[in-house]
Amino acid sequence: MKHTYKPELLLPAGSLEKLKTAILYGADAVYCGTPSMSLRAKSKFTLEQVLEGIEFAHSHNKKVYLTLNLLSHNKDIPKLPEFVETIRTAKPDGVIVADPAVFKFVKENAPELDLHVSTQASVCSWLGVNFWKDMGAKMCVLGRETSFAELKEIREKCTEIKLETFIHGSMCMSYSGRCLLSNFLAERGANQGNCAHCCRWNYQVKLKLKDGTHKELEINEHNQDLFEFLLEEEFRPGEYIELEETERGVYLMNSKDLCLMPRLNDFLEIGIDSLKIEGRNKTQYYTGMVAKTYRKAIDDWIKDPQNWSHEKYMQDLYSISNRGFTMAFHDGRLTNLSHNYESTKSTSEYEFAGYVDSWGKDHINVIAKNKLQKGDILEFIPPQSENIKLRIYEFIDSKTNESKEEINAGQQPIIKIPLEWFTQELKSQTKETLMSKLPPLTLIRKTKDIETIHQARINLDKNALKIEKGNGDLEKLKKDKKEFVKLKNSEEANVIKKKPNKDFCCGKGCNGCLIDKSKNKK
Repeated sequence: MKHTYKPELLLPAGSLEKLKTAILYGADAVYCGTPSMSLRAKSKFTLEQVLEGIEFAHSHNKKVYLTLNLLSHNKDIPKLPEFVETIRTAKPDGVIVADPAVFKFVKENAPELDLHVSTQASVCSWLGVNFWKDMGAKMCVLGRETSFAELKEIREKCTEIKLETFIHGSMCMSYSGRCLLSNFLAERGANQGNCAHCCRWNYQVKLKLKDGTHKELEINEHNQDLFEFLLEEEFRPGEYIELEETERGVYLMNSKDLCLMPRLNDFLEIGIDSLKIEGRNKTQYYTGMVAKTYRKAIDDWIKDPQNWSHEKYMQDLYSISNRGFTMAFHDGRLTNLSHNYESTKSTSEYEFAGYVDSWGKDHINVIAKNKLQKGDILEFIPPQSENIKLRIYEFIDSKTNESKEEINAGQQPIIKIPLEWFTQELKSQTKETLMSKLPPLTLIRKTKDIETIHQARINLDKNALKIEKGNGDLEKLKKDKKEFVKLKNSEEANVIKKKPNKDFCCGKGCNGCLIDKSKNKK
């Protein structure tokens, strides 16, 4: 049975390019802000770009929400009148607010604006949602700490206000971002949009001797199997929490990234109005890939909910750098599976290669975003069609026509890719059709060389998510974690897992296998 309900897919936009990418790749709406009055201290938007972004979105029948979600101090109040007038000029489709006083100010001074309640307001109950509805809110963003059971009850009891919930992105170890750790350790205010992410830092255990000196508690190959570090919490006597510290330290507060794709059908079945993605400071590749993947998953469920399965969408999500995925509070209590104590690095087997900048008469101009080498397979990811692979052997500078076998992306060079290299596609379509499938901002990725330690962690993360879903082996995971710790301290940890030999055809049937046929062996 086909469903007519279609939720809003809401993407972050940390820059104008990311806003346009999100819209092209399937977002129904984007949220963005300017630095001074939102939790977007690293925002790259100017007012002119905000206006251009809103015009672009509206031309595609999409929405833009602006953020005014800081928790205000006295110094912020004088800025409010001018900022509200600026928002009124921009005419967004909604304004996201956290502070009740700011909410009241905007409502009184710009009554025509739709007001949304930010996740920073920490709303986790139907009583809280109804409070904001009575205040005049059109949409309420639930706190990340809201379980699905709670969300379902809120949906049942709050039918006269739209509900929005996070389904993907970074997680904060504190309560919906209400954290003072950054203030304490780095003098940077998390609730003023300037978090230092101290929860991602590496911490080590030290010993303080009676004479006042501090010593490291050395863990080496001779003693690492002799003892373990355990924590016992007051109200759970006899339940020991294992801490695994290596010579590189331990990441005590490092949450994995939220990924609710495995439970996306839950949210669709109860009719959540807006499904929100976190990641305003992440790459353009992240923005486009997450948008395209969730767009496809949502549309497929609407067409055939009975036969929908999350598995086929996970591969693309894993192609984006991540800290491992967790379903966090979906089932209620947060578990140790939601944290990554072994590594804080975001990693994957792919990397952002570049994106289409413009078209020439018979070529595509591409801006490189990472190092590219002769023999790399570039995978074009069109917004609306299947991926296209192209093995490339030279990089032609779009300005000078100089040819190189390797380029570095420090200055974001623009390279020219002749359309005639797309031999497979041109067998069945014209150049004009191919170019229409690869518009400006089309994303390009490639596989990357990866260290043994990072490949091992990716496998560890995938196994942990299986356990969260209810079909994994916890004892095996514990054993694998111990092996992972040993690997971190070994010389093998930094061994590079190479991509397939670039001097031979990989047999994948992509475009660009132009090597001498005498070498064309598997």
